[in-house]
Amino acid sequence: MSERIHLISLGCPTNRVDSEVMMGQLRDGPFEFVDSPEDAESIIVNTCSFLQSTTEESIDTILDMAKYKNVGCCQKLIVTGCMVQRYGQGLEGELPEVDFFLGTGEYHRISEVIAKKNPDIRSFIDTPMYIHDEFAPRVLSWRIHSAYLKISEGCNHRCTFCIIPTLRGTQRSRTIASLVAEAERLANQGVVELNLVSQDSTSYGRDLKDGSQLGTLLRSLARIDGIRWIRLHYAYPIGIPNSLLEVIAEEEKVCSYIDLPLQHASGPMLKHMRRGVTRLGQERILERIRTTIPNVTVRTTFIVGFPHETQDDFDILKDFVQAQQFDRVGIFTYSQEDGTEAAKMDGQVPHLIRMHRQEELMNVQAQISADRLARHRGEIVEVLVDGSSKEHELVKVGRTSLQAPDVDGVVFLDKAPEELQAGTFAHVKITQTTAHDMVGEVVST
Repeated sequence: MSERIHLISLGCPTNRVDSEVMMGQLRDGPFEFVDSPEDAESIIVNTCSFLQSTTEESIDTILDMAKYKNVGCCQKLIVTGCMVQRYGQGLEGELPEVDFFLGTGEYHRISEVIAKKNPDIRSFIDTPMYIHDEFAPRVLSWRIHSAYLKISEGCNHRCTFCIIPTLRGTQRSRTIASLVAEAERLANQGVVELNLVSQDSTSYGRDLKDGSQLGTLLRSLARIDGIRWIRLHYAYPIGIPNSLLEVIAEEEKVCSYIDLPLQHASGPMLKHMRRGVTRLGQERILERIRTTIPNVTVRTTFIVGFPHETQDDFDILKDFVQAQQFDRVGIFTYSQEDGTEAAKMDGQVPHLIRMHRQEELMNVQAQISADRLARHRGEIVEVLVDGSSKEHELVKVGRTSLQAPDVDGVVFLDKAPEELQAGTFAHVKITQTTAHDMVGEVVST
């Protein structure tokens, strides 16, 4: 008889990929997945711990799931992922409800651990070295037509605000052959859109020392039958070669989209953050991107309220955002995270000032986004249908190639045919726009 499993995945897309690989491994064993934790004999929580807020969400989720040991069928509660890697064996005393803990480099051991009858060893944590390959089974848990493809794991940069090297280890890239093989398998399952993720996509392949680079990978993926869109995420702004930009411009399947986390624009702030680039350097990179890739969509992220950030620093950032007219911007308030160099810095900015600066910059960007989306009114664009809207079941939604899933907004499809299924491409005339979304009429499918 199969053991019933319920899995919860928290945090970023790379964590979701880890969860899907765990599901794939368990699917091939004597296990079955159930939608309700109340029906599960084993519950797995794959945690996030990038920020204090995500750590708190992980702990709350774990405690919620622990209740099913009393009111459900749960016999084992297993916690995996970044929170385990960050806090180590100390969690055993803090969370006695949990039977087993697996770090970020141990998720491939899930079948072994879940089969244990006696928790003689509760924690499986080591320096993260593992990254799955094309032979690892994987169960898509998100959309049947869109998937994340993890091209590398870990990061060699040492930004002072970031805990990722501690959580995920140093960079280790997958081979192009491995990624092509997995992408071909995904295409055979009906995936038409690949979103390439890592912690530092720009550095992809450098650790392999075999000549592998991101541009070559993109060209190889673009040759796969069935794949229509390939989108690049998390490109570190240093070391982007012109050859990569040329590939994005030339390959029809590669979306004219680049996710380029910049984090700030003030020289002192960039230095304190140890970003390795100046505002002038960032401006040159953006100029190269926009010159090489016609009509490119640029997404970026910024942190406000970093230690020592003065009003002048913030004004420089605001001026930079207004001058650059980014298509998409994520704005985060600085979070003082234990284990980072920035947490020990003096000059911590008060919480209320951080929040005020975030709101002010978001208002600036909202107007920019609204103006840029308004340019699409009247255009006929290709849209990938994602399904029914979460807010309005009778309304279908989709995205253009310049809208990444979950972070960029959607196209609401007015008067869409009932038979329009998720994974379908449609030509849509844009009739309305807001600061983040668009509305359009389906012209043809």
